[in-house]
Amino acid sequence: MRNFCQKMRTALFGILLCAFLSGCAEKETLMIYSETETFSVDALAGKDNPSGDEAVSGEQEPAGERRIFVHVCGAVRAPGVVELLEGSRAEDALLAAGGFAEDARDDYVNLAALVKDGEKLYFPTIHEAQELERGNGGEENALVNINTANAEQLCTLPGIGESRAGDIIAYRESNGGFGAPEDIMKVSGIKESVYEKLKDKITTE
Repeated sequence: MRNFCQKMRTALFGILLCAFLSGCAEKETLMIYSETETFSVDALAGKDNPSGDEAVSGEQEPAGERRIFVHVCGAVRAPGVVELLEGSRAEDALLAAGGFAEDARDDYVNLAALVKDGEKLYFPTIHEAQELERGNGGEENALVNINTANAEQLCTLPGIGESRAGDIIAYRESNGGFGAPEDIMKVSGIKESVYEKLKDKITTE
């Protein structure tokens, strides 16, 4: 009987010891799990984690904070390359270049237009703008200067073809140009009837 009781005590002690050890192991496991979970949250937040910091620093700057560079030239006070925020407009580039020069054509460039990185923005003078508009047909009633127009431009006139345009160029080269629009009738083949069709479309200045 005594041996039986001793065996029971030994078995009970073993069960309690296993239970105690099992409880400690479970607690330790929970602690490790808790620490791992905490680390994962910190990693997602980018705190106390070198790799998280590197990931944030490697991101691009938000739109509106990135810098762009625009070459501003022409009739401005301080032409050159200016640095602007992305999303800036032509007016911002103009102001960064000191504003308009005295002889600038201030309504030629659309100041509300967005500018891009690496763009060249040219502000013409009043005279340059007039020449550009005339050459590009920008003015609705732009006159053709018969003293300077090339053959292609002369051919835009009513009643003037390639052959007649060549005669006009040959005449002005031989005679030093035309003194007045009506002098075009001195060119062979251009009579008064033809002149009446083009007199409001030509100039000598």
